[in-house]
Amino acid sequence: MAKRRLRELKEWKSLRKHYNKIRDVTLRELFDNDPQRADLFTIDEGDIYFDYSKNRITPTTMRLLIGLAGARGLKDEIERMFRGYRINKTEDRAVLHVALRNRSGIPMTVEGVDVMPRVLSVLDKMKNFSESVRDGTWKGHTGRPIRNVINIGIGGSDLGPCMATEALRFYAKRELNVRFVSNVDDTHLVETLGDLDPEETLFIVASKTFTTQETMTNAESARKWIIRGLSSEKAVPRHFAALSSNAEAVARFGISPENMFEFWDWVGGRYSLTSAIGLSLMISIGYNNFISMLEGFHQMDLHFRNEPFERNIPVIMALMGVWYNNFFGAGTYAVLPYEQYLARFPAYLQQVDMESSGKCVDRSGLSVNYDTGPVIWGEPGTNGQHAFFQLLHQGTRLVPADFIGFARSLNSTGDHHRKLIANMIAQTEALAFGKDEKQLKAEGVPVHQIPYRTFPGNRPSNTILAKELTPFILGKLIAMYEHKIFTQGVIWDIFSFDQWGVELGKVLAQKILSELDPDYKGELMHHGSTARLIRFCRNNR
Repeated sequence: MAKRRLRELKEWKSLRKHYNKIRDVTLRELFDNDPQRADLFTIDEGDIYFDYSKNRITPTTMRLLIGLAGARGLKDEIERMFRGYRINKTEDRAVLHVALRNRSGIPMTVEGVDVMPRVLSVLDKMKNFSESVRDGTWKGHTGRPIRNVINIGIGGSDLGPCMATEALRFYAKRELNVRFVSNVDDTHLVETLGDLDPEETLFIVASKTFTTQETMTNAESARKWIIRGLSSEKAVPRHFAALSSNAEAVARFGISPENMFEFWDWVGGRYSLTSAIGLSLMISIGYNNFISMLEGFHQMDLHFRNEPFERNIPVIMALMGVWYNNFFGAGTYAVLPYEQYLARFPAYLQQVDMESSGKCVDRSGLSVNYDTGPVIWGEPGTNGQHAFFQLLHQGTRLVPADFIGFARSLNSTGDHHRKLIANMIAQTEALAFGKDEKQLKAEGVPVHQIPYRTFPGNRPSNTILAKELTPFILGKLIAMYEHKIFTQGVIWDIFSFDQWGVELGKVLAQKILSELDPDYKGELMHHGSTARLIRFCRNNR
């Protein structure tokens, strides 16, 4: 029997009727009517304190949303992922990034084969390599120790390790300078290398196929920089490592197979931080801290797999996202970390979420007739308060938001952190409850200013708190969002683990690349706009 489409489900129709009943109910009314609301809509997981009480929901809303998750077979889909089924149907692959951080000792299989021995073997190889760089026993071509580590990648091979290295900078070995190059724009590479000594620089080239255009262009230029700086091609093996599955291409580049770290086709790029792609991070923070991060991932994996949906943080987050995206029409979502170390976290989530959920075709190949993934964005607080919070508070768009904070600072300086967290909590309160005409009049605000100083409130948010930012907690946070995205994909009936949408531009770029050559004599077989753009660039090199 064919699977029923999302909007045909009785659970969906019940939610639509419920939405029509409560869409105009305010958060102020909900809290006034239930003084214990915060207790009802808070999950204290032990390490993560998740308050979702400032959402436009009632117990009935949650019952209906959880019923929708059940109707979509979420529990079975979770098990299929953890058991190594080929749930990435369009690429005919398993999706088993959870195996990379499996700390249980229990086998995890793909096609009946336990992948854990290979995972642990690569992890051990990463440990030996990273420790040799950190303790100075790994020497460059001239015998000097490595001081600079440059990760060359793009997409998941850059955003994950770059974000996590910044997030865990407090735990880094400060004598090592770890940087990241991703953009094919030569400025990125040139500026990154401008103040570095080739004798002390190690490049980590991250590309599963070792053919990614941007990554390999940067890698070839880095190779020339090493050879030019050290006057020998023999320098390459001592200044390059590879994160790849293409041993032949790696060897052609000049990298020793001993310095190639493998990962597998059941590891999607945007879910690959805990694979060999995390080597630069391990070099920065050390093996033990890296393992602590894996433990955090694993604990959240267990929470997602085992907790009932009513107490399951990633599931609740996903259901809130569906509620606002599909019923309130909120096409955007803000992630607002009140922690400077998490400055790159929203950018990281942009790829994980928008590549996963930016789909317009369901699993049956039919065009969807409902919205899928929202636009994800954000900046650290309190910077965002002086940038875009005006729109959040008084704009015409509904923007649900996640506020992420920590009870303790890693860098205790005066009362900085107290002011930071005071601002975070205040913003969630202001968004939820606003400020009305009566309050403004009581404060003596001039009548002509009241319309401009009124805050409508009723803007939803989640608050995510932990005691302190540690590798363990970072692992939990990332896994929490990964599983939220997976859950939404199940509900929306889309394939979350492919990204065909990035392919067309790549193919066209290859064709246009040759046409940008000033000596190109062929006809430009493009629409008028594209042809004129090519001619302009060719004529003004």
